[in-house]
Amino acid sequence: MPRAAIQLTLVGLTLLLAGRAPARILWSDPAERTVHHTNAGLDILGGKVRRTNTNSGVLYFKFHVDPLSDSGSEPYYAGFQLFEHGQEHLGVGNALEAWAYSAFMASEKGPSNVVAGEYNLKSANSEPVNLGFYRPYELVEKDEPRTIVFKAQYVPGEDDLITVWLNPRLRRGASEENQPEQLTTRFKAPATFDEIHLVHGGGGNGWRMSDMAIATSFDDFVIVYFWETWWFRALAAAAVLLAVGTAVRLAERRKYLQRLQRVEQETALERERARIAQDLHDELGSSLTRISLLSDLVRADKDNPTQVESHASKLALSASQTVRSLEEIVWAVRPGSDTLQSLVDYITHVAGELFASGSARCRLDLPAELPALTLPPDVRHNIFLIVKESLNNTLRHAAATEVNLAIKVSPAELVIVVTDNGKGFDVAAAAAAGKRNGLENMRRRAQAVGGRLTLTSAPGTGTRMEFVYVFPD
Repeated sequence: MPRAAIQLTLVGLTLLLAGRAPARILWSDPAERTVHHTNAGLDILGGKVRRTNTNSGVLYFKFHVDPLSDSGSEPYYAGFQLFEHGQEHLGVGNALEAWAYSAFMASEKGPSNVVAGEYNLKSANSEPVNLGFYRPYELVEKDEPRTIVFKAQYVPGEDDLITVWLNPRLRRGASEENQPEQLTTRFKAPATFDEIHLVHGGGGNGWRMSDMAIATSFDDFVIVYFWETWWFRALAAAAVLLAVGTAVRLAERRKYLQRLQRVEQETALERERARIAQDLHDELGSSLTRISLLSDLVRADKDNPTQVESHASKLALSASQTVRSLEEIVWAVRPGSDTLQSLVDYITHVAGELFASGSARCRLDLPAELPALTLPPDVRHNIFLIVKESLNNTLRHAAATEVNLAIKVSPAELVIVVTDNGKGFDVAAAAAAGKRNGLENMRRRAQAVGGRLTLTSAPGTGTRMEFVYVFPD
């Protein structure tokens, strides 16, 4: 980029960041002062600013007044007055014979004044005289504060040009040029000074005066609150855009998550349907096939009572197993069964049925209370099948007389332990020989739900199965 372009860019950024030139307040006194019976008063300027009859240019003066009495009932003079070498020059406030906000020590007499040098100030709050007729000035009223700004345009060797605004608009966008004509007064007066006095004389309780200042520009008196500045509006606009963008992004993210959730739900539903279909095929299909074959055998051996009785016993056992398998499938998919409480209840129900007529006694060690936790159908079903397989193995192979089923629940995990006092077996040897397919199925199911399965056994020492499932956050 050319050097000139860089300089132009820097200048533009500087102007953008600056907004406008800093105020050139030459002197200010924001303190409140009560002015009462001062006569000529005392200097409050302290030599900070001065103008002589040889100066040109423009100065702007501002002060705030809060009258403590009405000029109409108690004639008095009061005001902000310029002095040079101890000699009175222009004063702005309330002239003694004017009774209205006015200037005194002017070079002219106002059109509605009776005393030379006094000049009534135009006001937006005109005083009514008769029906439909108003004087252009405003009487001084107690407890009705006003702000006065006046400009002195210095003319070397001559009287200066004075412009006074009574209660001008000083908010953002205000300027000397856009002040209403009805509150603008123009006249000539000597406005050179090296002192400023706050004066009061005559009747009344005086004036409270504050917020006094001298500046080189009308704009220096314009009050711009931070929320009216360009940078605040730019930040607000940026914040709105950011908020809108964030809202749109969050809405899109929410839609995306909802779509993802629907896809996950549909995938889970398809997976559950496939699992149910597999269970129906594996469990009920083989059982129904066995029942059909046994029924055919009963018909074929109807003339052999011994064989019929044997086939009937097997048929009854298969039917019972089929009913149990169907019950398990229904429990796994029933919406009301998706709680930890339902899982524990069903495990204990099946354990009671398995060992109801066997030679082994099943002891239960269950928690007094269970937390209200929800488990997905596949997790719940796999955990149940792991425990059921462990109990079945104990019942069929362990030759145990006592079986313990212990369930423990903490805020972080579920622990299920099945122990027996049976004959035990060599776990490593069984795995190496490819036996114990049921154990492999248990490990596969534990892995599918993210659980940990630990099997401990040895010949003559019984068997211990521990399954740990960590609850998701």
